Amino acid sequence: MKHLLEVKNLKVSFDTYAGEVQAVRGVSFHLDQGETLAIVGESGCGKSVSIQTVMRIVPMPPARIKEGSILYNGEELADKSDAEMEQYRGNEMAMIFQDSMTSLNPTMRVGKQLMEGILKHQKTGRDEARRRVLAMLKEVGIPDPESAFRRYPHTMSGGQRQRVMIAMALCCGPKILFADEPTTALDVTMQAQILDLIGRLQRQYDMGVVLITHDLGVVAKMADRINVMYAGRIVESGTSRQIFYHPSHPYTLGLLGAMPNLIQERKEELYNIPGAPPDLFAPPPGCAFAGRCRYCMGVCRRADAPEFTTEDGHISRCWLLDERGKKYRPEGFGGRTAEKGGSDDE
Repeated sequence: MKHLLEVKNLKVSFDTYAGEVQAVRGVSFHLDQGETLAIVGESGCGKSVSIQTVMRIVPMPPARIKEGSILYNGEELADKSDAEMEQYRGNEMAMIFQDSMTSLNPTMRVGKQLMEGILKHQKTGRDEARRRVLAMLKEVGIPDPESAFRRYPHTMSGGQRQRVMIAMALCCGPKILFADEPTTALDVTMQAQILDLIGRLQRQYDMGVVLITHDLGVVAKMADRINVMYAGRIVESGTSRQIFYHPSHPYTLGLLGAMPNLIQERKEELYNIPGAPPDLFAPPPGCAFAGRCRYCMGVCRRADAPEFTTEDGHISRCWLLDERGKKYRPEGFGGRTAEKGGSDDE
């Protein structure tokens, strides 16, 4: 089956004075038209670098693609030059960044910034570009588009600026929208409005959406499939139902355990994942999560787990899914139960 976007074994490093930072270490995923894929994980795990590499907006150097393939509609993007990528950025794929205040130019009026993308990527005159910008500002729910067209970003609220960012991303009609923490700086009410807006526009334009976030509540609302990322690798991948109801990696269990449950009557202390992520200057042998995992076995420190498939399309990289680790699986792990952790001798 041909996917809209397919990333295979992507490895990205940063060359620094202190040495090589292995930011992305063999990431593979795909996205289909009209689908929402969420990539979750803590800060520094490589989520944003992976997506910025797909769009080729990560600075090279110091970054470099060591290995891997990036296929868009079957066409390889990994070896294209910056000039060749210009026809893809904006036209075929676009991005909403985390902080709208720093992503927008404070010295330019909003309308001029939005017109720039249309004039650069598509053959159209200024009058047509202006008409399309006003229509898009109205589409994303900006009151009085004519007035907003002439305003500077700092005169707008956070929610309005985020809507402007969405309008900027969609002005050229991309097939893929990358949303990097699109609701981080917004209050809860505005977060819900922005998510509803992205969902409505996705259905309207039949876009594929890649959502990068820490917020599992956002993921539950938006995502069709979820990739859980840790230390530069995807450690678990599956549908939203598989990830939330049948987690098959201890890191995923930790993330879900740290999520408040407002429905449950019994009040329990939220789980805290001990320790800190590994240093990607020198990633440890074996599983990168082993030092923080309460179910760690000896093999976890020696060899990285292969991909195990627990259900249709549900993939996890954990030795507990090996037949020999069956008796050490925690309660609720992949829908199966166990009573104790593993021994370092196994």
